[in-house]
Amino acid sequence: MPRRRYIFDPPERFVAGTVGEPGDRTFFLQARDGGRVVSVVLEKVQVAVLADRLNRLLDELDQRGVTAAVAPVASVTPDAEPLDEPVVEAFRAGTLTLGWDGTSDRVLVEARAQTEDDDEATEADDVLPDDDAEDGPDVFRVLLTAPAARAFVDRAVQVISAGRPPCPLCGQPLDPLGHICPRRNGHYVN
Repeated sequence: MPRRRYIFDPPERFVAGTVGEPGDRTFFLQARDGGRVVSVVLEKVQVAVLADRLNRLLDELDQRGVTAAVAPVASVTPDAEPLDEPVVEAFRAGTLTLGWDGTSDRVLVEARAQTEDDDEATEADDVLPDDDAEDGPDVFRVLLTAPAARAFVDRAVQVISAGRPPCPLCGQPLDPLGHICPRRNGHYVN
C-alpha cells in the first residue's frame, strides 16, 4: 500500500490530547489546518518524552539565541479545548522524530506509523526510510514556530498530569477504588 504523508507547515492547531477516562485513556497527537484534521495514536510515555525533549530543544535554541533572533516573543494563547471531533485514528505512532529546521526556522515534529519491524529493530536499523519512496510507513510531519512549540509542551504536560493520582507508597497509579500495593506486601490500598 502506498505511503500516506500528512504534512502541516504550519498547522492552525497542534496539540496532544486524550479520549477516555483516567486509567483508560487513549493519547493522540492532532493537527488541524482548515477543514483537514489528522489524529495519530501514541502511548502516554511517548507524549511525555516528546514534551521533555521538545522542551530541552527549545531551551538549547534559546541559550544559543536562535529562537530569539528568529521568532520575537509572540503571545500564543494556551489551548485548553478538547480534541477536534471526530477523532479518527490515522495510524499508531511507532517512531517519533524531533528537530530544528534552520531553513524555515521551525521546529520539526514527526511521527511514523508503527510497523512489525519496530519490535525487532536493532542499532543498525536506526536509519529512517527514504521519504521519497512510495512504500514505507505513513508519516505525520508538523513544522511549528518556537512559541507554538512551547504552547504544545505546556499542554502536553497538563494532559499527562491529568491522569490518575499516584499511590503515596509505591508511586503506581491509583484506580478509583485503590490498588494492590507491592509496598504493603500485596495488600489493598485505597
